[in-house]
Amino acid sequence: PLRAATPAAFAERYAATRRDIRAAERTAAGHGDHRRAAALHVMADPARHFLDFDGRDGGRAAEVFGELPRAERIAVLVPGSDTGLERYGRLRAGALALRRALGGRCAVIGWLGYRTPGTVSPEAATDARARQAAPQLRRFVATLRAARPGARISLLCHSYGSVVCGRAAPGLRVADLVLYGSPGTGADSVAALHTPATVWAGRSGGDWVAAVPHLRLHLPFTTLGFGTDPVAPRFGARIFAAGDGGHSDYLRPHSVALANIARIVTGRPLSPAGRHA
Repeated sequence: PLRAATPAAFAERYAATRRDIRAAERTAAGHGDHRRAAALHVMADPARHFLDFDGRDGGRAAEVFGELPRAERIAVLVPGSDTGLERYGRLRAGALALRRALGGRCAVIGWLGYRTPGTVSPEAATDARARQAAPQLRRFVATLRAARPGARISLLCHSYGSVVCGRAAPGLRVADLVLYGSPGTGADSVAALHTPATVWAGRSGGDWVAAVPHLRLHLPFTTLGFGTDPVAPRFGARIFAAGDGGHSDYLRPHSVALANIARIVTGRPLSPAGRHA
């Protein structure tokens, strides 16, 4: 585990993870999976920094953008459905855009720490994957807090990622939970999340998730749906303007949503609806 906040300790962790990525690349190439091998070759670039990596079962990774040993504010991106090593570019692009929007003394971590469901799949309508992911997210945040005890950590939870954050929220020591493009959290209100964090919610005008029914049906072996709409007044979140983009546009460069998410992480006043940063 990463216990020290020194640049040398982080460099050692990055080097060890890079070796794991290169080993996975060799395995993929040996099995004739040249597309996966090429993707892993790019990820193993010495200019890139990963805290964690596991190539099995769809892939797991935690990539750092910025100088984590010196960061005073850290944003952890928790992605939604259809995110894996094969489609990692979307998560990375959003993390890079956010890092540019944040400015100095900030770092972003793209946390692909669980097997995400397919957007059009039965798993996307239940919290089964989120229940599996929540302990992993709690452990990751605890490790990060031990390594950077003075930093302010915000969790940025997109789409199904907000279900993961909802399951992990009780007792999680973070400053902010930012829910965007969310179908719900599995909780009926902010109070039901049992979190000391400030809970934010935003939805863009062109996001199809607005049409998802906000209900929970308890069936014999599972529960369908995720409860109260996080942008509904009765949920109790602080609402931020998110512009008119689509479901995958919240971290698009120069967007209203990106500007406000960056302002939440850095503690600056929010931009009003319809304005860019």
